[in-house]
Amino acid sequence: MVKRNPAVHWAWVILGICFINLFVNYSVRLGYGVVLPEMIRTLDLSRAAAGTIYNSYLFTYIAITPLTGYLTDRLGARRVISVCLLVLGIAVVMMGTVKTLWSASFFFGLAGLGATGLWAPVITLVQRWFAFQRRGLALGVLSAGYGLGFATMGILFPLIVESSSWQYAWFILGGMALCMVMINAIFLRSDPQNVGLEPWGLKADVAGEIESLAAAEKKISLRQLLRNRRFWLIGFSYFAIAYSLYGITTFMVDYAKYQLGLPLEKASLLATIHGIGQICGVLTVLPLSDYLGRKKTIIISNTFITAALVGIIIVGNSWIMLCVCVGVLAIFYGVTFPIYGACAGDYFPKESMGTVIGAWTPFYGVGAILTHWVTGTLRDSTGIYNHTFIISVLMALAGIFLMSRVKSDR
Repeated sequence: MVKRNPAVHWAWVILGICFINLFVNYSVRLGYGVVLPEMIRTLDLSRAAAGTIYNSYLFTYIAITPLTGYLTDRLGARRVISVCLLVLGIAVVMMGTVKTLWSASFFFGLAGLGATGLWAPVITLVQRWFAFQRRGLALGVLSAGYGLGFATMGILFPLIVESSSWQYAWFILGGMALCMVMINAIFLRSDPQNVGLEPWGLKADVAGEIESLAAAEKKISLRQLLRNRRFWLIGFSYFAIAYSLYGITTFMVDYAKYQLGLPLEKASLLATIHGIGQICGVLTVLPLSDYLGRKKTIIISNTFITAALVGIIIVGNSWIMLCVCVGVLAIFYGVTFPIYGACAGDYFPKESMGTVIGAWTPFYGVGAILTHWVTGTLRDSTGIYNHTFIISVLMALAGIFLMSRVKSDR
């Protein structure tokens, strides 16, 4: 039996802590693209090698995330998130000490292990603390954390590099992750029912109906999940759009600096525009998905992503139009990952959300890994990014088609 919600619901404390978790995690992940030009210069690495470093992160991430999602459903999000933050913090601090390709790959791979607890468990936790019809709003606020992380790194990293070196950027980020370990361990709660609360936003007149539905739902087994057509359609759509997005975002600063000939300060500004665009997108489009439905919102989002990618190819070094295209891409980039995650709560039992989100992560990860290899290799061999961007457009179109085959929301 749950008690009435207090004036300040603990769900908002959970959301605030998870917001900072995502800020730190995505500052690490997306900040790599900003610091990339200086790293490859001082370590004398090729762009294919730079892609290999990031892929070591993604290999670990996609291999372990299904297990992390499963453990979230079994052990609770608080334990999983706290331990993973500790691993992330240590690994990122060590990134500031690397001298070779292999040491960078090892420690960024270890960072990927820590990051497994800072996406699937986080959005699973937040969805459990907010009512079904308020999840888009909650995920919108939450996802502003990674947009803010990208925007902040676009401003701070060039300043840190200029005043000291790129190594200090990793030291700062690692320290932030370590500071969050105890905060999460003390204040997070894995489920509102464990502390006698209802999810925030649950209407009194439908609370009984929702509880009856929840009681009727059962956890879905991995075998049942792998036999579910909807799971595969959404998963492959996730793969396709991840490929298209990471093909441009990871190499965006390098593209602007070396292919378009922009100075580093101006090229890095694209990362800030990208981060601000993400914040705008998650605070507007994700709440709108509560009314439009996840499927329709994903199709609209992927359509705008396709158009923005085409625009980046066409506008060339026109600075204003490049900023506009990157901004549009960013608005829907920020929406993509949480809204695919929200599909787990819409299409599958809430008790299995962590397992479902974790099982979808390899689709996303393989798409990102594949695009890094293809993009880095083609750029090194041809000297330009245009061919890889065209492939990204085609993959975005595939993502639209696959999602259109998914049946409507429950």
